[in-house]
Amino acid sequence: MKICIVKLSAMGDIIHAMVALQFIKKELPHAVVDWVVESAFADVLKNNPHVDNILPINLKSIKKKKSEIFSQYKILKSYSKNGYDIVIDAQGLLKSAIVSRIIGAKVIAGFDKSSIREGIASLFYNKKIHIAYDANTIDRNATVICEPLGIEATSKKILDKESFLFSSSPVENLPKIFNLFVIGSTWESRNYPKEKFVEIAEALKIETFVVWGSEEEHQKALWMQEKSKYLHVLPRGSLDELKYVISKCSLLIGNDTGPTHMAWGLNVPSITIFGPTPINRVYATPINRIIKSKSTVNHYKLDKNDFSICEIESDEIAKTAKEIYEQQTKISSL
Repeated sequence: MKICIVKLSAMGDIIHAMVALQFIKKELPHAVVDWVVESAFADVLKNNPHVDNILPINLKSIKKKKSEIFSQYKILKSYSKNGYDIVIDAQGLLKSAIVSRIIGAKVIAGFDKSSIREGIASLFYNKKIHIAYDANTIDRNATVICEPLGIEATSKKILDKESFLFSSSPVENLPKIFNLFVIGSTWESRNYPKEKFVEIAEALKIETFVVWGSEEEHQKALWMQEKSKYLHVLPRGSLDELKYVISKCSLLIGNDTGPTHMAWGLNVPSITIFGPTPINRVYATPINRIIKSKSTVNHYKLDKNDFSICEIESDEIAKTAKEIYEQQTKISSL
């Protein structure tokens, strides 16, 4: 069986969908599983033994240069020659539905009209999956990928998952014990204040690296480094190197964004800080904790002007971090 999964972006969404891969390989061990992804995020999938071929595409280039639509279409048509039995659109957008149709297969599966924001996308599928739009994001991704294949993706399977992010790019000279702070995200209102990150570092007193993506985040990280002897700016590297660093850290604390969700995919302890986004983007576990502001979130209309994340006290996060440390110490002593 040849399966093609279409999940183009963004990093966190790709990670949440990747949990399904291990279920597929367990139930269909001889299946070929390919994945179409925006080239900027291809390294997230890199080295995963359950992905046979990573198929990059650069649809974002069309925004900068309209003529790119022809070169991207040509790339997609080349993928269509792979002869897939089923293409699964796990994105649920019009563009991903069009991508799925261009690649083509006897079965093109995706969300039904009531399960996605861009309901028109469902017209491109001949197998439609229903799951509530405001259901847990990880459940949604696992269901739309697994159900068309006759595989049940239960909450227990997801909670008992094996780590599914892999790196071939080791980073040298990392300390034996260190934390990571992820300080950026796509919206400013999703960002926990830099001053409070510094307060957390001072409370925990553990060497901590600050992860950054943009130059603005880099400047913020440099400011934080000046304010605490425990904070150090992590040199910018590849996504594959980032996976390695996260896999080695003791605890990751960060905003609701891709690198933070990597910790969940790696079974690494984490605290995800939520403001204007719903907490059911993730699974809460004994080592993967959630701290949410007091604001109410509408799944259907997120408020980018909700800065309630700033109201979360650093003491609450530091206390949760210490609880995770204690729990991990007990586990390691058994």
